[in-house]
Amino acid sequence: MASGGVSVASLWTEVNRCGQNGDYTRALKALSKILHESRDDVTALHCKIVCLVQNGSFKEALNVMNTHSKVLGSEVVFEKAYCEYRLNRVESALKTIEGAAEQTDKLKELYGQVVNLPFLRLYEQEDYNIYVQLERYDDEYEEERKTNLAAVVAAMSQWEKAPSEDLGLPESTYELCYNSSCSLIGQGQFTEAFNKLQQAEELCRVSLADDSDQNVFDSKKKVKLTNAEGVEYKLAKKQVQAIDFNKALLAMYTNQADQCRKLSSSLQSQNPGHPRPVLIQVAQLCREKQHSKAIELLQQFSDQHPESASEIKMTMAQLYLVQGHVTKACDVLRSIEEFKYKSGMVSALVTMYSHEEDIDGAIDVFKQAIEHYQSEQPGSAIHLALVREAANFKLKYGRKKEAISDLEQLWKQNTNDIHTLAQLISAYSLVDTDKAKSLSKHLPSADTMSFNVDVDELENSHGATYVRKKAAKVTGENLPKEQSQGEIKKKKKKKKGKLPKNCDPKATPDPERWLPMRERSYYRGKKKGKKKEQIGKGTQGAMAGASAELDASKTASSPPTSPRPGSASGSSTAPASNVVPPRQQKPAASGATRKKATQKKKKGGKGGW
Repeated sequence: MASGGVSVASLWTEVNRCGQNGDYTRALKALSKILHESRDDVTALHCKIVCLVQNGSFKEALNVMNTHSKVLGSEVVFEKAYCEYRLNRVESALKTIEGAAEQTDKLKELYGQVVNLPFLRLYEQEDYNIYVQLERYDDEYEEERKTNLAAVVAAMSQWEKAPSEDLGLPESTYELCYNSSCSLIGQGQFTEAFNKLQQAEELCRVSLADDSDQNVFDSKKKVKLTNAEGVEYKLAKKQVQAIDFNKALLAMYTNQADQCRKLSSSLQSQNPGHPRPVLIQVAQLCREKQHSKAIELLQQFSDQHPESASEIKMTMAQLYLVQGHVTKACDVLRSIEEFKYKSGMVSALVTMYSHEEDIDGAIDVFKQAIEHYQSEQPGSAIHLALVREAANFKLKYGRKKEAISDLEQLWKQNTNDIHTLAQLISAYSLVDTDKAKSLSKHLPSADTMSFNVDVDELENSHGATYVRKKAAKVTGENLPKEQSQGEIKKKKKKKKGKLPKNCDPKATPDPERWLPMRERSYYRGKKKGKKKEQIGKGTQGAMAGASAELDASKTASSPPTSPRPGSASGSSTAPASNVVPPRQQKPAASGATRKKATQKKKKGGKGGW
C-alpha cells in the first residue's frame, strides 16, 4: 500500500492514463508516490526521467540519472545522451553515444542529429551511412529522416566535393527541394539549382498559405521564438545574422522606426563591412520621405567600403531615378567597375541616355564597352553582339557615318552576311557613292535571292504591310472549271442605283444640281405668303381685314363700305368733317382681346389703348 491508503496498482494506472493524455506533470506526482514506497524501482525511475524530458526539464532528468546510475545502468543511455544534446553538451553527448554497449537505431539517429550541428560540420561518410540505414523505417518521423539525409548529401557535395548519389528522395516538401538544390550547387549545376530553388520557394509559399493567421504581426510573434535559450547553438553564424536582419526588417514593416534604427545600427557595428544594415537604414529613411539623407548615407558607406560598394551604388542609382535625376543615376552606374561592361548594364545605360535624348552619351557607352571586349575577348559572341547593337543604334538615330566602322567590322567577320552588307551599302551611299557601288557587287543576284522563297509565308510574316486574304472555301460541285479552288474569291453583287421619281432619262440634267439651292443662279428666294405678310402689322388687336379701313388716305378719297356711327344709314356719301382719324377709332377685336385690355387698364398697366 502507498501512503494515503492508495494502492500502487492504482498509481500505475494513473501514470498510464496521464502518459496517454500527455499530462506528464500529473504523472510525475503519481511516480513520486511510487518511488516513495520503492526508491530504486527501475521502471518508475525510467518513467520519471521520460516525463521530465517531455516537460523540458533536462537538468533535473540528468540529476536523476546520475543519482541512480548504479541502479539504472545502460537502461537510459539514449535519454542521457539526448539530455546532454539538448543542453548543448555536445562532446558529452558524443561520448555517451559512442560508449554505448549497443548502437540502437535511436542512438544512430541521435548521433546524426548531433553531428549535424552547424558549428561541428561533422558530415562524414559514416553519418551518411547512418541515415541511409535509418531511411528504411516507416513511422511518423520518416519525412524528417529524409530531410536530414538530403542535408547530409548536400553538405558532402558542397564541403567534401563528393559525387552525389541519386537516392530517389522525393521533393514533395520545400525542405527536400531546397536540399536538392544545394547538392546541385556543390556539383556546379547552377542553372538546375536555380530552378530547384524556385520550386522550393513556390512549395514554401503554398505551405505557408495554409496558415490562415499568417501576416506581419503574426511573424512578429514567431520571431520571438528565436530568442529562446539555446537556439544559437543550433544555428550557424550566417543563420543567426539572417535572423537579426529579419528582426530589423520586421520592425520597419510594423512601423517601429526607432526600433528599426536601433537594430540596424547595432548590426552595422557588429558587421561594419556588410551592406545589409545600411540598406535597412536607407529603406527606413525612404519610408520617411528622406531621400536626400538616404543617398548621403549610401555615398558615405561607399567611400568607406569600396569593396562592398556595388550593391550600395545600385541602390543609390535607383533612388536617383525615383527623384527623376536620370543623368546622375547614369554617372553612378558607370562608376561600378564590376558591372560597367556587362551587357545588362550597357543596355540600361543606353536606354536611360536615350530617354534623356543624350545620343552622344549612349554612343560613348557602346564605345567603351566595345573597346573593353576588343582588348579582353576579341571576336567573342558578346563583343560582336555589342558591335551590332551599336551599329543599329547609330543607324536608328541617323548616325550613318559613325555606323560605317562597326558595320565593316561585322562584315569582315562574316562576308556572307547579306543583311550587314546591305546596311553598309546604305550607309556608304550618303558618304561615298563609289564605295557603295563597289560593295554592291558583292550582293547576290536577284535570281539567287528569290530562289526558294515562299511568297505566302513572306506575306503572312510578322511586319508585312500587306497580307493577302485567303479565298473562301468552295465545294467541289460549285468549283468553276477555269479557276482552282485556292484562287476563288467571293464576288459582291452590284446594286443598281435608284432614279428619282418623275425623272426623264432623255432630258439634259441640271449642271448646277450638285450646288446647294441658295448658290444656284436661278434661285430667287422663298416666296412670302399673304398670311405671313399680314401677321404683326397694324395696331395691337387689329383684325387682318381692317388694315385698309384704317388707312386715312384711302378713307378720305373713297366712301366707306359700311355705315359709321353718327351718319345716316343708306347715305352714299359723308362729309369730310365726320371722318374719324385711325388713332381715335376703336378697332373691332375679339372678346378675349377686349377683356385683356380692360384688365390692363384696371391694373394701371401701360400700353394698349
